[in-house]
Amino acid sequence: MADYKITLLKGDGIGPEIVNQAVKVLDAACDKFGFTVEYDEALLGGCAIDAAGVPLPDETIAKCKASDSVILGAVGGPKWDTLPGNQRPEAGLLGIRGALGLFANLRPSVIFGSLKSASPIKDEIIGGNLDIMIVRELTGGIYFGERGRKEVNSIPAAWDTEMYSTEEVERIARVAFDLAMKRNKKLTSVDKANVLESSRLWRETVIKVSEEYPEVELNHMYVDNCAMQLVRNPRQFDVIVTSNIFGDILSDEASMIAGSIGMLASASLSGGKLGLYEPIHGSAPDIAGLGIANPLATILSVAMMLRYSLDRPQAADAIEAAVAKVLETHRTSDIYEEGLIKVSCEEMGDLVCKAL
Repeated sequence: MADYKITLLKGDGIGPEIVNQAVKVLDAACDKFGFTVEYDEALLGGCAIDAAGVPLPDETIAKCKASDSVILGAVGGPKWDTLPGNQRPEAGLLGIRGALGLFANLRPSVIFGSLKSASPIKDEIIGGNLDIMIVRELTGGIYFGERGRKEVNSIPAAWDTEMYSTEEVERIARVAFDLAMKRNKKLTSVDKANVLESSRLWRETVIKVSEEYPEVELNHMYVDNCAMQLVRNPRQFDVIVTSNIFGDILSDEASMIAGSIGMLASASLSGGKLGLYEPIHGSAPDIAGLGIANPLATILSVAMMLRYSLDRPQAADAIEAAVAKVLETHRTSDIYEEGLIKVSCEEMGDLVCKAL
């Protein structure tokens, strides 16, 4: 019997290609560090719509719940863009987060030394290696609030509702404070408390939770200022905690500071060990099947899985070190620089395995 059971949600577009390389690296880590993994596959997104008529089949939820962790590729594509919102591939992604209780999204924004030139931010602003962790609340707020349409004075109108309970804020705040304790004991909570009542509750609750973490330096920042400060002085941040919609926007901004969206991993966690790990980029249907996708974000997501769900920090460190080593000499086309060696998706996976 294997030590761990992992469900693979390969998804759409380049999803199967990048997940296959991540599995190859995980198998290499298993061999190196002496543990075993059993895989199961399930459908999510457009491929699930084609096969089962819905973006999130019940069977997929059951398989994920029976696993120690889940690896996701990417979902979506123009083929399904004309479907109603609740039937699109992205609805499956929101649905699996809710079904598994994945309320905390961790998005590290890290610049590998050899990739600093890829960042649009000047080197003197970045300084040393950038390492920011954004903790985004994932199952509440405006994405899950009441919404609707109606006519006001015969004019079409629509609304979406932002609402948070103290319980939702407390649990995401504790995740962020716990991470801050393991890093530099510095936490920035981002809200819009000068305007939004939901943000006022957010700030009040984070301050209350902070009493449990006297060693952590807590500061608060309005979301518009945070967006500016991320490009003005990103070094001031270590851990950032914020709501669903603000985290969605800020983490994408931070990803571009790091130079390539194709390099960034993410983890979505519940209160227990179960987590869903995925690259933050999309399904890139325009390059699907060409063998040129960058698998490194998915491989780095596997490293996060080893660290946060499987309690294998040495294996996680080894994968991250292997990626850093390979990047010194080899690149996929999206991050290629003159003088280095351009490789395919599969070749990149092989190189990381060899470096591991």
